[in-house]
Amino acid sequence: MPVLLRWFLRLGPTNPIAVRLVQNGSRRPRHHYIRIAYLGSLILVLLWALLIKASGGGEQSYQKLAAAGSSSFAAIAYLQIGLICILAPVFMAGAIAQEADPRTWDILLTTPLKASEIVLGNLLGRLFFILALLFSSLPLFAVTQYFGGVSPDRIFGSYAISAGAALFVGSTAIFLSVSRLVGKRAVFAFYVTIVSYLAVTTAIDVVAGGGGVTWMTAVNPFLALRSLLDSAGYPAAPQGTYTGLARYFLETPARTFCIISIGVSLVLIVFSAITVRLGGIAGAGGLFGREGSKRSRKSLIDVSSMRDDEHLLHRSPKSVWHNPIAWREAAGRTAGFTQTALRWSFIGAGVLWGVFIIYMYHSLHWNATLFRQVLLATVIGEMVVITLVSINLSATSVSKEREDGTLDLLLTTPITPSQYLSGKLKGLIAHLLPLILVPVVTVALAGLYVLTGALGNASLATVSATTASNVGFGGAAPTIITVPLVLPEAGLIMAACAIPFFAFCVIIGMLWSVRSKGTLGSVTVAVAIIGAIAGTAGLCAWNAAAEVPVLGPVLGALSPIAAAYSSIVPEAGMEKTLMAGNGTGEAAARTALFFGSLIAIVAYGLIVYAVHGAMTRSFDFTVRRLAGMK
Repeated sequence: MPVLLRWFLRLGPTNPIAVRLVQNGSRRPRHHYIRIAYLGSLILVLLWALLIKASGGGEQSYQKLAAAGSSSFAAIAYLQIGLICILAPVFMAGAIAQEADPRTWDILLTTPLKASEIVLGNLLGRLFFILALLFSSLPLFAVTQYFGGVSPDRIFGSYAISAGAALFVGSTAIFLSVSRLVGKRAVFAFYVTIVSYLAVTTAIDVVAGGGGVTWMTAVNPFLALRSLLDSAGYPAAPQGTYTGLARYFLETPARTFCIISIGVSLVLIVFSAITVRLGGIAGAGGLFGREGSKRSRKSLIDVSSMRDDEHLLHRSPKSVWHNPIAWREAAGRTAGFTQTALRWSFIGAGVLWGVFIIYMYHSLHWNATLFRQVLLATVIGEMVVITLVSINLSATSVSKEREDGTLDLLLTTPITPSQYLSGKLKGLIAHLLPLILVPVVTVALAGLYVLTGALGNASLATVSATTASNVGFGGAAPTIITVPLVLPEAGLIMAACAIPFFAFCVIIGMLWSVRSKGTLGSVTVAVAIIGAIAGTAGLCAWNAAAEVPVLGPVLGALSPIAAAYSSIVPEAGMEKTLMAGNGTGEAAARTALFFGSLIAIVAYGLIVYAVHGAMTRSFDFTVRRLAGMK
């Protein structure tokens, strides 16, 4: 075999690290279940979208079938990128967590492997599972070709965007692992950073876009995919309009996103290869040095403990709830200054931002379209962040106590498994309730603004909208209707949909926290499962609310994001229901959405009750089975 070919194979296909990771990962049942859930979610969304878009009875025209195939392809393309952003950290979590056990690096660096082989072996071995997931959905995309309306360049363009996002996430994880900067909690920070980045870039694009691509399009995978799939509604600049860097960002944003992802990933890989045998950035000391940070933390702990000892006899007693576990979860997590500051900063900033949005619209600085877009983006971003926070808290609530030995002490007390799990659930919900109220209050303020007649300017409380979903397919002519700017009861609907949904997230996180032996596994699995369920159910609820008369808004309330969309943009979120009936469409849509929110309370409540009962019955067996594991 030629030396050059052997060297190339050593970096990739025959790299011993990559081979070991692929062989071991292929035997794990968790990876098998993730593949099933991933493909199952895509298949479910594709079938649901095809059934809704191609329904209507009678003989279907080729033009209508092409439109159904195009919209179905767009739905699963967006879902695929979302699932890749959710699942990529799951497969890359092992690389990030290696920093938590420095002995792994000590053994690895004694081998004759080169620095580039170590870095690329870890990257390719873990990236293999992400790319396998990505290309396993190719037959689904091929099915849409039978209906027409989807060109092959759009299909392969969507795959290139998804692969670029996966490569960037993977190279970032390897960089964090090699640099020794973070530990196991980096997985949660990964998710929060991804969501915050996507929300901020999307908000900037909405405010500064004007209906077309912006500089943010080429740095956001969802916006890049939108520019590829919706060239008419989200147009790029014509070829030859700009020169220099603006030409790449504003004329070909999808291609530019792929180039940026590959370029940044190469930089991170090269930097990781240079520093892997130097002990990483943290090994050099200084600002990121471990010894200095440990000494500083130790000194702070010593000082705080001395102060606690001095005032121990003078500290007033705490008022404990009837269930001490619930009180400990609700009050103990806000004991630190940093946690309290972050918590109330999020609450204060969220409420002030909601008031600012209404002020900008009332003072005529923003039109109704921009106001709704910013309000919807704000509510969705806040709910996604709160979802990740709830998963992180609940998924570590039991596994963390197992790791530090606290669970063994609690099991020696008279507290029963039912009291322990009920206390965890109630305490976590009480802790999250102020955060959950932020998007609820934001929407409630907008609904109150409409209810008061826009503070005396009634013309701002309503908007004229055009519904034209059937235009161009032999359907009815465009219909102009007048709808509220935001549904006045939107705050009540959001509260009824959001609080039970977050209780569902908490109980699922607790379920995997009990079943997992460590915090890393519980967080990653919980995020993957809830992301797949919420993404699939959310897209189905979103389409059903818009396309199914009367029953659609009822189903749409099962997803808080779909309910927010229907409350803020009712003419699009509940289009078919608003168009039905002789002037009674609005009343029917609002009534259906409200009753759907009540059904959501019952549905999520039954799920939480059933999961809690199952956890209680199997708690002792599960705890004994995992006892002593690290």
